[in-house]
Amino acid sequence: MHILSQLIKEDMRPALGVTEPGAIALAVATARCLIKGDVEKVYLKLNSGMYKNAFTCGIPGSNEVGNYHAAALGAVAADPKKGLECLEGIEETEAKKAKQLVEQGKIVVDMSEISSRIFIEAKVIGEDSQATVTIRDTHTNIVKITENGKVIYVKKQPVVNQEEDGHLIHRYTLEQLYDYANTVSLDEIQFIKEAYDLNWELLLEGINSNKTTFARYLLEANGGEIISNDEQKTASLFCNAAIEARVIGLSKPAMSITGSGAHGIIATMPLYASYRVNKYSEEALLRATALSYLICMYIKEYSGKLSAFCGCAIAAGTGMACGLVNLRGGDKENMVMTINNMASSITGMICDGGNQGCTMKGVVAVDAAYSSVNMAMNGVYIYNAHGINGATPEETMKNMGMIASPGMVATEKTIVEILEDKK
Repeated sequence: MHILSQLIKEDMRPALGVTEPGAIALAVATARCLIKGDVEKVYLKLNSGMYKNAFTCGIPGSNEVGNYHAAALGAVAADPKKGLECLEGIEETEAKKAKQLVEQGKIVVDMSEISSRIFIEAKVIGEDSQATVTIRDTHTNIVKITENGKVIYVKKQPVVNQEEDGHLIHRYTLEQLYDYANTVSLDEIQFIKEAYDLNWELLLEGINSNKTTFARYLLEANGGEIISNDEQKTASLFCNAAIEARVIGLSKPAMSITGSGAHGIIATMPLYASYRVNKYSEEALLRATALSYLICMYIKEYSGKLSAFCGCAIAAGTGMACGLVNLRGGDKENMVMTINNMASSITGMICDGGNQGCTMKGVVAVDAAYSSVNMAMNGVYIYNAHGINGATPEETMKNMGMIASPGMVATEKTIVEILEDKK
């Protein structure tokens, strides 16, 4: 298997609800399994990105939101064997018990640092035992477990070759990613179809739920049809009904990329809409999606997994825009123009956590992508000399990521302070 195929396959993960509450519940549930008796207290430490992203986020199986309730559900009922789907199947009695833990002050949540590097430390105390689980860098990457003060697990860290420091994706150029996407064996990327199976079911969940508002509005705007002759309106519906379903905590999982369900939705669903409306071949869809994922990963690995920057719109939106160019038969130069247009328009959009606003950000991302592609396919684009655009597409994508980290560290602090003031 080509190393880029492997990279995509390893990054794609089903996630129920927003990934941050799922990761919090996973950490707490893993620790809970090591204690005896009932849970007496949970102490949770989160980096700013994790803290912010789960702050008002809907949680599957519950009518509650946020860090405290995610941790409480982890202490009561989450199944750590299910990874980011650990909150699947939560029963009403379990949700009520979790709410009681929060109301009784048994869940303590603190922010550890302003950082785009994922960090979760969950300490669960029982009647006569305790356990601590630490997650770092990715949502399911457990790096340390202690039981009653004794270290029982430490993940061996890979030795980094200083000459090869950095993410593997950054060793490739846009041209190489483009060539890979259009020449890789089709059999090798068949696994991508699973993303469409999951995200389609999530879209339908959003459309059919009486809890959603954006989904119903976008459906009406599309003439009351899930698939109409208007490609862009269909794309916005496909994308944002799924995002809304996810952020309000409905019961279907999304296929995440770069640790985010919303990234995975934006990187795929507008392409799926284009495929359905225009009747492109399945092969064209899979190749466009592979490219979309890789561009998203390229930008996201510069910005950090969780930052003050809306990677859903910016990284995944830019990847999706390049996928649209590919579907339309555009070439690498059209993609360079598209990246410049995206970089000069929505870069800098803030992330204020996983919440209903993600849906509106998704609407903006789809609109920006379609405008950027339409212009680029007609030779209209922001020249390299302007703004943060670089001399090469690789430089431009790097600059987009750097706006977030280190560029928006102070913004992250301000966002968290605003959220704290709302308590």
